[in-house]
Amino acid sequence: MLLVDDHAIVREGLKRVLCPNDSTWALTEAETGFQALELLRTSEFDLALVDISLPGMNGLELIRRIKTEFSAVRVLVLVLSMHAEEQYALRAFKAGADGYVTKDMAATELVGAVRKVAAGGAYVTASLAESVVRQLNGSANAPRHALLTDRELDVLRRIAAGQRLTDIANGLHLSVKTVSTHKTRIQEKLQVSSTAELVRYALHHRIDDA
Repeated sequence: MLLVDDHAIVREGLKRVLCPNDSTWALTEAETGFQALELLRTSEFDLALVDISLPGMNGLELIRRIKTEFSAVRVLVLVLSMHAEEQYALRAFKAGADGYVTKDMAATELVGAVRKVAAGGAYVTASLAESVVRQLNGSANAPRHALLTDRELDVLRRIAAGQRLTDIANGLHLSVKTVSTHKTRIQEKLQVSSTAELVRYALHHRIDDA
């Protein structure tokens, strides 16, 4: 099993839940998407647990790369809390994810999700399934940020987290001009006219909480 998360304390906590002393699971850790791909090229893994908000290559991009280059590897996506589910879940499944869990769920539920996905099944939380049904039957309208591309959503999340455009450009390996263009398109799609309004929108919709 490959665990991809840039926070050591999170990796340690998940390792204690998923791999107690008598566990038959072996867990390898990676801090970035690039490191994860290198490990996948040199070792065999059945399952990858991927944090959605990785630095540099984000989780959505990593999922696509895994499914393109290592199609047999099952992917279970991790997000910080239930508030981030609707922002990223459908995008994660479109990218090829096999399951979706939050880091704050109960240990027994997390273990169950890992076992189900590792065995070839799919996993979603009950709250996410309900949200998807409400959107499909028209009882819930999709928010404006549903119009954003995956890259634009990632840029918005980073802006809301307080990163400067130069920091975002360095983290995403893009030019500052390209990031600025993304920001302009995000403002147009969200119908806001300033960075302050952009941040308020993101914080209101918990887009920084991934």
